[in-house]
Amino acid sequence: MQQPGNKLSEAERAHILHVANSEAYGHLPPSQIVPRLADNGQYIASEATFYRVLKAAGQLWHRSASRPARNHHKPRALAATAPNQVYSWDITYLPTTVKGSYFYLYLFMDIFSRKIVGWQVYAEESSALAGDIMQDICARECIAPAQVVLHSDNGSPMKGATMLATLQALGVSPSFSRPAVSNDNPYSESLFRTMKYRPVYPRSPFATLLTARLWVATFVQWYNHEHRHSAIRFVTPAQRHAGLDTALLQNRAAVYEAAKQNHPERWSGAARNWQPVTVVHLNPDHQKDDDEKLKIAA
Repeated sequence: MQQPGNKLSEAERAHILHVANSEAYGHLPPSQIVPRLADNGQYIASEATFYRVLKAAGQLWHRSASRPARNHHKPRALAATAPNQVYSWDITYLPTTVKGSYFYLYLFMDIFSRKIVGWQVYAEESSALAGDIMQDICARECIAPAQVVLHSDNGSPMKGATMLATLQALGVSPSFSRPAVSNDNPYSESLFRTMKYRPVYPRSPFATLLTARLWVATFVQWYNHEHRHSAIRFVTPAQRHAGLDTALLQNRAAVYEAAKQNHPERWSGAARNWQPVTVVHLNPDHQKDDDEKLKIAA
């Protein structure tokens, strides 16, 4: 069979590989090599030929100085069936009276009960400060090693060496969202939205760190102990965290059933569902129909 007239000789292939692996061009892809050669008055082969020769030689790796593109896989699915199994945390900005300056609210919540289990307002973002809060939470909640998974986004305080070392010492397993995917951390996002859309959220910036802390303390008290959360059958996060929701919901079911027995003509179907929510999912692979009806939003 006659060979194509434009087929490269072995010497030409070797020369292309030599140039592509040289000190000057070894870190560059063909798309960068060919123009540089032309600037020096040289034409060895086309960009496509460089790629083809490198591929045939098994050398078509990521050659540029930038980091290779990475596929960010969806975080592993987590499910909580009781308090103190899966926590979610994040940091949000609180405006100050100094333009461009912020306080930082660190907020940790239990996704099963929706209770805020730890928080603090600081003047900076810090992995060490986040670690201090987590140590305090584990002490107050009597967390045993390997009991809790802590989910967060990919911010530097979340993935900082001090925070990760603290989690390792506490026996807490970290879990992270994909970069720039807020849906991977929906519970914290929803909690911040609830906080900032409250009618009593200050319209003016916080003047001092103390005023910010006092306001957040008031919000946490309301959220944990007064707010009936829609996703957990309208009990408070504190009630669910303490295991009181089962009795409360049983009592509600009895009240509704009695009302239905007294006036059956007023009921066209079953009484309202007051069964406790038994499992809460974070980033599930396949969301069940019943779970889809439960609102993550507070």
